[in-house]
Amino acid sequence: MKAIRTRGGLSVRLDVRTAVVVTLLVAAALVSGVVLIGTGDFPIPAADVIRTLLGNGNAGQEFIINDLRLPRVLVGLLVGAALGLGGALFQSIARNPLGSPDVLGLGQGSTAGALTMIVLFQGSAAEVAGGALVGGLVTGLAIYLLAWKRGVHGYRLVLVGIGVSAFITAVNGYLLTKADFVDAARSVVWMTGSLNGRDWEQVWPLLVLCAVLVPLVLVYGRPLRMLEMGDDVANSLGVPVERTRFVLLTASVLLTAAATAAAGPVSFVALTAPQLARRLTRSPGPNLMPAMFMGATLLIVADWASQRAFGADQLPVGVVTGVLGGIYLLWLLVAQRKAGRI
Repeated sequence: MKAIRTRGGLSVRLDVRTAVVVTLLVAAALVSGVVLIGTGDFPIPAADVIRTLLGNGNAGQEFIINDLRLPRVLVGLLVGAALGLGGALFQSIARNPLGSPDVLGLGQGSTAGALTMIVLFQGSAAEVAGGALVGGLVTGLAIYLLAWKRGVHGYRLVLVGIGVSAFITAVNGYLLTKADFVDAARSVVWMTGSLNGRDWEQVWPLLVLCAVLVPLVLVYGRPLRMLEMGDDVANSLGVPVERTRFVLLTASVLLTAAATAAAGPVSFVALTAPQLARRLTRSPGPNLMPAMFMGATLLIVADWASQRAFGADQLPVGVVTGVLGGIYLLWLLVAQRKAGRI
């Protein structure tokens, strides 16, 4: 930790290792994005990708990059960042590495909203995204209310979330059984989580939401760090505990629901990104910015792997994150058990 003093007398503490990790993750996300933009049936060298992004490409390159590939990459970066930040908030508030939107049922809630629009109303893509957003928000509110007992505490939040997740999973299964063949196939594709076919219509709403919520969350970074020390300590330090917790939980639910609405339920990014970021920074606290950029990098790399690592077979990105995240979850459970925490 290094203290930096300005001429005006303002003192800022900077964690040098965290700053280096964030810088490297930003660079990794940008490089991965450029590589992914150049990947496809018509490969484009990285230099030409950068030249085209700066407005100096030819007409063919501008169409392929700006109209077809750039929106997909931007959606991937924003979805990964939103999931990473949302996961870091949930894990910090719950004080539990398993306190992830994947485990607490927010993804299942968004899926229920999307399936309702597909199966019962044959909704358009925009209506399905809206249903997913509403489903995630309703699920988050239900978990908060059910977990409330003179406040919301970590393990109760996790346990209630697991119960709600199981219930909504059953509802989703019922909706699938009521769908006809076409709607069922469409539902399964959406439930996998994919960036295929994403365009600027998905970029702008997610970008605006992140532009509003990310600064708000970062402002609450210091009170969140105090919450990790316990409610009594945070209260004694002047932190409005329940208001802070409610604002941050709302922001996390919005980020997760919006990411799911844009790309479907991409699993395990919200669970793994905060934990990997914490291990890189070796810093206590929520590690909000490292988790956000780790999530963006993970999703872009997973999307590249889904397109190139399996030969001619292109997999939805949710399949890749699900496999890798499932392995990580098993390892995390074993590590937590050995440490005597579960």
